[in-house]
Amino acid sequence: QVQLSESGGGLVQAGGSLRLSCAASGRISRFNAMGWYRQAPGKQRELVALITSGGRTNYADSVKGRFTISRDNAKNTVYLQMNSLKPEDTAIYYCYVNELGRDYWGQGTQVTVSS
Repeated sequence: QVQLSESGGGLVQAGGSLRLSCAASGRISRFNAMGWYRQAPGKQRELVALITSGGRTNYADSVKGRFTISRDNAKNTVYLQMNSLKPEDTAIYYCYVNELGRDYWGQGTQVTVSS
């Protein structure tokens, strides 16, 4: 089993920045993908960013150039640096890990961007 612990959400004005962190614990290896999804009210959960153990990244078009995903393999932690935030970025952000073919999700952290 893998447990995910998220932190860093909050309320910020448009144009501001936030940094999300997610630490994984339990049965976890370095050979996994980690990332972030988000779900806004009334919308489906969508991919924000993913990063492989080798550092390959993938971003949603809506966040390219504004968000940066990174990971610390020694700490089993993934980060999401969010800059130039917009009101449409408001959502619950979920940490995600794929470990040996199984998907694991964090409990979610609220990000609210005021205009």
